[in-house]
Amino acid sequence: MELAPYVTDLQRQLLEAAETGSDDTRALAERLAAGLDAAARLVLLDVLSAAAGEITRDLAPGSVDLRLRGREVEFVVTAPTAEQEGDDGSAASVDLDDVSTSRTTLRLPDALKARVDEAALADGLSVNTWLVRAIAAAVQPKQRRSAQRTLRTGDNFAGWAR
Repeated sequence: MELAPYVTDLQRQLLEAAETGSDDTRALAERLAAGLDAAARLVLLDVLSAAAGEITRDLAPGSVDLRLRGREVEFVVTAPTAEQEGDDGSAASVDLDDVSTSRTTLRLPDALKARVDEAALADGLSVNTWLVRAIAAAVQPKQRRSAQRTLRTGDNFAGWAR
């Protein structure tokens, strides 16, 4: 996905808005538009990254990653593996609509509880629903096999850096 058309459109709209102003206003808008490229690209990358994160959350155990190659953005969709799928091809997961439930007391540090509250609120969910979904995602086989990741070669990199 090339971001240039979106950045160019933003620059054009800024210049059009300045047309109604004075000569100084138009000159200032031209200077601002010239420097807008990098800032607009960063904002667009933030928006696309947040969208990919939301899609991944709803797509679990599959995922959507955002990759930057040069000046182009690329979405990489990872479907669930055969181990994560049931016999009918659907994702093997906990039935979150099961009517039988168990009560568990969970003790959380206050700082972590506050972060859970914020995350649930941001997702528009109750804390209980958010925790159930987080736990269901955590017990998926892909999540538990983090130590068995395969080494990637070529232009793709995975892992941690300091």
